[in-house]
Amino acid sequence: MLKKYLPYILLVAAALLLFFIKKKQRGHEPVKPATEQTDTHITVPAVVPGEEKQEAIEGFNRNTTNLIFSKHARCRMECRNIDESEVREILLKGRVNPKKIQRDKRGMTYPVEGITHDNQHVRIVFAPKDDGLVVVTVIDLDTDWSCDCK
Repeated sequence: MLKKYLPYILLVAAALLLFFIKKKQRGHEPVKPATEQTDTHITVPAVVPGEEKQEAIEGFNRNTTNLIFSKHARCRMECRNIDESEVREILLKGRVNPKKIQRDKRGMTYPVEGITHDNQHVRIVFAPKDDGLVVVTVIDLDTDWSCDCK
């Protein structure tokens, strides 16, 4: 009778051995900490739309000592007849447009709008960096200038 069931017994033993080996090959599973129910309540402050933009505007440094002009900004300035003095003027006296503030992997950009001393309505985009304030681009909001900047 043992001869009759021996193949089945060996098959079950092999399956158990295989299961045991596979289970141990996966490594030690981390023990999950037990969750605890507490009676303490956590208050999460409400986010008011535009509040983070206001904080960003307040953090914008208008220091003009180290302006760095990108190639794109230089090209746009030349096409639109805007010089460095006008860029500095808008930086100091212009208004940050909170709707146009952007954040990406490179950091924040601040669009500052205003009227230059020669009556151009412009938006100049600034990006604060460790070594200064980068002028990203210069836009004339009233006139569509033909420009071949890449």
